[in-house]
Amino acid sequence: MRTMGGEQVEEAVAGAVALLRTLVDRDWEAARAGRLEWSCRYTAEHIAGDLLAYAGQLAGRATDAYVPFEITLDDGTGNEDVLNVIETTGALLAATLRTTPREVRAFHPYPFRSANREGFAAMGVTEVLVHTHDIAEGLGLAYEPPAGLCEDVLTRLFPHVQPATDPWRTLLWATGRGELPGRAPLTAWRWNNNLVIPAGRLTLQGVTPAAATDLAAGGDGGFVWVEGGPFQGTRDAAGMLLKAYEAGVHRPEWGMFVLVRAEDGRAVGGMGFHGAPGEDGRVEIGYDLAVSARGNGYATEALRALSAWALEREEVASVFATTDPGNTASQAVVLRAGFTRVADDEEQFAYELRR
Repeated sequence: MRTMGGEQVEEAVAGAVALLRTLVDRDWEAARAGRLEWSCRYTAEHIAGDLLAYAGQLAGRATDAYVPFEITLDDGTGNEDVLNVIETTGALLAATLRTTPREVRAFHPYPFRSANREGFAAMGVTEVLVHTHDIAEGLGLAYEPPAGLCEDVLTRLFPHVQPATDPWRTLLWATGRGELPGRAPLTAWRWNNNLVIPAGRLTLQGVTPAAATDLAAGGDGGFVWVEGGPFQGTRDAAGMLLKAYEAGVHRPEWGMFVLVRAEDGRAVGGMGFHGAPGEDGRVEIGYDLAVSARGNGYATEALRALSAWALEREEVASVFATTDPGNTASQAVVLRAGFTRVADDEEQFAYELRR
């Protein structure tokens, strides 16, 4: 799987700086940056500030808020010098991404109050791409970054946005900067880092469309798996997530999670919802574990945590699960997690957990 990290940040920064260097003799203070209320000069400084802030969040392992510092440029700093600062802060973020362990998460407010290194890489790349577009537009120059970078960002930060044939135009639309055929213009937007739910010895890590694509194709989804993982059910669930994403109906918080062991960062299985809650407030849940991870209580811990998280949502009245009649191990899991058996037939047993 193509990892989102320092290489992508460097690619985005190099392309942006190369373009903007052709414009350093222009008055960036007098020109408004695209549709923003900011000047082109302020927007360039904003890029540098965000790259540094993201590096600081990860390097400092900030967990509750932004680290309280910001970048200030010296008086008399010219446009070329600003680009040097962007290159420097981009290099700092890239270096931080390369040295940050996979399981580290740091504070970011939208929407689940944390992001991992891939999330910060994707946010950094997004800032560079869209604000370079703003500056270029304000100074009358066309800009189009590589499609692969745009797709990297969309499949990690914009899982709620239906993909289209042109990733760059889709990203511009998703960030309120352009039009896309068949879609109403956006006046407000947010990106969406993956949700992570603690579950005792595990964390439940939300699967992005990028990870789902790799899992469905037989890859590891960017996770380090225990022996024999992932199980086929996890790959099938990834395929279902991918279909929902491509159809534009994927809601990330009601998608799929990979169960990651806290002690060593290894993935042991998958768990998730079959879709968003229905009008009756019922949401269905499913799960599986790699064979080598079974018999340790992981599925029970994860099911308790994910069910509790779901029942805390206003739109959920009950969590539903089914098992095959012959799968006594799975039946024991749902019962230990507090579910009650509500129906059965020759095809499946049904269980429910209510508020």
